[in-house]
Amino acid sequence: MIRVVFNQKGGVGKSSITANLAAVAAHSGKRTLVVDLDPQCNSSQYLLSDFFDGQEHDQSIARFFSDSLKFKLMDKDPQEYVYKTDYDNLDVLPADEELYDLQVKLEAKHKIYKLRDGLNKLRERYDEIYVDTPPAFNFFTLSALIGADSVLIPFDCDDFSRRALFNLLDNVEETRQDHNASLRLEGIVVNQFLPQARLPKKVVQDLIDEGLPVFETKLSSSVKMRESHDEAKPLIYLAPKHKLTQQFVELYKELQTA
Repeated sequence: MIRVVFNQKGGVGKSSITANLAAVAAHSGKRTLVVDLDPQCNSSQYLLSDFFDGQEHDQSIARFFSDSLKFKLMDKDPQEYVYKTDYDNLDVLPADEELYDLQVKLEAKHKIYKLRDGLNKLRERYDEIYVDTPPAFNFFTLSALIGADSVLIPFDCDDFSRRALFNLLDNVEETRQDHNASLRLEGIVVNQFLPQARLPKKVVQDLIDEGLPVFETKLSSSVKMRESHDEAKPLIYLAPKHKLTQQFVELYKELQTA
């Protein structure tokens, strides 16, 4: 299963959701890979704290794309770009700031299906692959949607997010029709939910009333997530009994039946 976590709006918890769902999957025994396509590298730094030491690395998604421009991929396994984390069953294909410079070159060479081809090879080794995307509908996001089975949409509960959501859904549907007929919207993940506040409940109910697939499990706002980022340790390993951790576990269980 290849899942893309995507929202064109920044600050919705996209990388946190990607990394923590992947960690729960790995903790449950699934061979799991995180592919980080965001040049901000948040998922990579979260899961590979010692990776960003100022040195150049031969293993990254940027190098994967760069090598495709040099026709090196014909005899190079995409697994060679993958790093193991400190956690059992959890690997990362990390991002790199070089992605900023590669986009125009990749578009000019029509490499939009290159990631799909790499993911199809990697899916033979992993039970679950989670792809973190940039907060924009660009070459890298489109590449991910073309190669994915499903898309998860993180959603923070305000009216601006609700308005932006429909443009996002149009982009996903257009990708499905033009490039990937099997792509499906798996669901909307409500993040930083305040159950006692009136507006978040109303916004979520509006989405449900409009027939959108909103997951029953909602993720709370918690300083524990900040601690998790600071320690570069996913919640399932940092605080397995914490309320937010258990919400991720319940959300993961929902994914298995979605």
